[in-house]
Amino acid sequence: MTADFRSACPSSRIYARKAIDEGRKTVTDNRTPRTAVVLPPANAAVEPEFGTLLRNLAHVYSSRFPVLPGKTLRERLETYNKIIPEMLGAFGTLRLDAAVIACSGSHYLFGPDEDRELCARLGREFGYPVASATVATLDLLGAIGARTITLVSPYEPWLTELSVSYWRAAGLTVDRVIPIRAGQAFSPYDVTTDELIAQVDAAQPARDGVFFLTGTGMFTLDAVERLRENTSRTVLTSNIAGSWWALRATGRTAPTGRTAPAGPLSRLPR
Repeated sequence: MTADFRSACPSSRIYARKAIDEGRKTVTDNRTPRTAVVLPPANAAVEPEFGTLLRNLAHVYSSRFPVLPGKTLRERLETYNKIIPEMLGAFGTLRLDAAVIACSGSHYLFGPDEDRELCARLGREFGYPVASATVATLDLLGAIGARTITLVSPYEPWLTELSVSYWRAAGLTVDRVIPIRAGQAFSPYDVTTDELIAQVDAAQPARDGVFFLTGTGMFTLDAVERLRENTSRTVLTSNIAGSWWALRATGRTAPTGRTAPAGPLSRLPR
């Protein structure tokens, strides 16, 4: 006969009750804002980084673009842009309060005005605010009054060039570009934190100013703190921008009765 583990370990009842009570306050709370993220199929960074940044301030639900074998990177990005409505529609009747299209690369194929128009149109169609990672970044840069950035990019050169053109078209000055490789290749999903830090340090950039690490698929949160250490830098990333935008879009700019934003979001305007 199998013993009940709760009887064998009385303290487990305490931990179980605590977990249930905490769950009632967070995970099962239908009042908690719901944010959707739409991301590429092999992107491993968006959900954990959004989850870390938003903690119990919002629930995050994801939808992934389809795998597109045989297509080049640019062809995949172009396809993503065409099927965004389909990806948002995949959430069905799930009530959502906001959505972030968490793929920066595909939106660099647009200009900033076209990008905003697309997001506004999607918002009207689906009935909740929608922003691309790039529009969220523009909003965040505007909120902190930044007009000049140092761009840290793990993309292939042609896509980095599109990124620079996008930011300049939005009226920003890109004073420097620091390319980031994974080993010898440009592969955002494979860049390690140590590789990221080493390549930024090797470029000997300024110890102040706004550094923007583009790419939702590159793990960046540990790097942010290390790049800020003993400097006056403001270090932003695509996922920080998307999470910040989601909080504002869902009205969670000044949370009450819950844990306030921590880490990078705690340093940003609410």
